Amino acid sequence: MRIRQAMMVAAALALSGCGGGLPGEIGGACMSGGRDAANRTLCSCIQGVAAQTLSAADQRRAADFFADPQEAQDVKASRSPADDAFWDRYQAFVGRANAQCG
Repeated sequence: MRIRQAMMVAAALALSGCGGGLPGEIGGACMSGGRDAANRTLCSCIQGVAAQTLSAADQRRAADFFADPQEAQDVKASRSPADDAFWDRYQAFVGRANAQCG
């Protein structure tokens, strides 16, 4: 019985790490963003990638882009070193999400 419980916990952790869990900041923003292609599977996958590549603060900031795409443009155009560093992390996340989630 103990082995079975350990396997179930390991499976749950693996699924949450690859986006099989409930949407988080980015997953929720993806689902409520009003895009036709958004669905639970895709948004969960994107959230899984976000969880692997972005800090919680970066996820909250990136989630805002779904509701306000102009915010993304403003960050991209900013000359702030902090914004530049965030944009680099965000672009790495986007590339990985595109590769893993389709």
